[in-house]
Amino acid sequence: MAEEVRGPDTTALDEVVIFTSELIRIDTTNRGGGDCRERPAAEYVAERLAAAGVEPTLLERTPGRTNVVARIPGTDPSAEALLVHGHLDVVPADPAEWTVHPFSGEVRDGVVWGRGAVDMKNMDAMVLAVVRAWARQGVRPRRDIVLAYTADEEASAEDGSGFLADRHAGLFEGCTEGISESGAFSFHPQPGTTLYPIAAGERGTAWIKLTAQGRAGHGSKVNTANAVTRLADAVARIGAHTWPVRLTATVRAALAELAALYALDIDTAASDLDVDLLLDKLGPAAALVAPTVRNSSNPTMLEAGYKVNVIPGQAVAYIDGRTLPGTEEEFVATMDRLTGPHVEWEFHHREVALEAPVDSPTFAKLRAAVERFDPAGHVVPFTMSGGTDAKQFSRLGITGYGFSPLRLPPDLDYAALFHGVDERVPVDALHFGVRVLDHYLKTA
Repeated sequence: MAEEVRGPDTTALDEVVIFTSELIRIDTTNRGGGDCRERPAAEYVAERLAAAGVEPTLLERTPGRTNVVARIPGTDPSAEALLVHGHLDVVPADPAEWTVHPFSGEVRDGVVWGRGAVDMKNMDAMVLAVVRAWARQGVRPRRDIVLAYTADEEASAEDGSGFLADRHAGLFEGCTEGISESGAFSFHPQPGTTLYPIAAGERGTAWIKLTAQGRAGHGSKVNTANAVTRLADAVARIGAHTWPVRLTATVRAALAELAALYALDIDTAASDLDVDLLLDKLGPAAALVAPTVRNSSNPTMLEAGYKVNVIPGQAVAYIDGRTLPGTEEEFVATMDRLTGPHVEWEFHHREVALEAPVDSPTFAKLRAAVERFDPAGHVVPFTMSGGTDAKQFSRLGITGYGFSPLRLPPDLDYAALFHGVDERVPVDALHFGVRVLDHYLKTA
């Protein structure tokens, strides 16, 4: 098709920078507990979609927590629809810690700075720029494409993708697959090697609350039923626990491709594979898979007491647990054992683990789209250590892939910028992403 050869126009390349910068300037900080307002960003997106002839629908579960959904009809009515989604909220940022103000959206020396530059207003802007380029060029995709700009991804997703999946499933009729954040960004494990990890799985979310009961009393008295001590013992056991290796199909596929790339004579399909030894041999490339060969359980919050000389009757802690597909029962049994007899635990927030096929036509097209624009790059599948809105959309039978393409310079630690200080994205990386997304979405 002529449109495929032509690709996005120069206006799209200009607009992706403008949209990224202007979306960053709209402060959509999600502090949890409902403390966020995405509506200004949602209206910004909706106005630009409408100007391109794409009719947006704005939806809220809670006033101010706004989602945008729109559908672009494809040329093949019999084809299954594709969901393209991105969230509008961002995590907090302290301006005192940043080189530039986190909500300035400043473009400096070919780089866009600010909270959301990589997570994930860049992807929001790239999709918006592509859709508007299609309107100017008269392009239509082969299959229906449903766009979803969501609220609340950085917290519970109850006001965002969870609300959409539970209350507005009809808007996603026909969608069988989806793409979103955290994949197809370049990673440079050594000079001369460029990897593009495409996410085909996510660990499940298992945030838990621990509650220890004890005997309240004076801080100067001996107390063998101290709630703080009981809680501390349980937290220490959980934090020190080494989870066993559990290889999913996606992680094993990633190990196989990396071992081949590094010419390692190791049978990654072997039942007795020494995964830790293999990770050592992979060097920096192991960072793509090391967080996802096991479950994890990291203590993150402690709450106890109100005065130094008073022993409280209750102490509370929170654990950020993550589970691989098929390991949920093991996680529960392990928590029962590690918490011990004096500490109760419950799920504070729980979401499913995901796995998508890496031998599918969809993954092949995602791979081809990246390699078209960087033939020297190596696409590898990987599993995200955390999670995205794909979890909620999976309730609708939608298989999710992480695909927000960026070609980055070797000296930029992209992974460290997620929720980090001085979050930023190069203009050239945004241009690469627009070209790759434009090509993939036309051929998907």
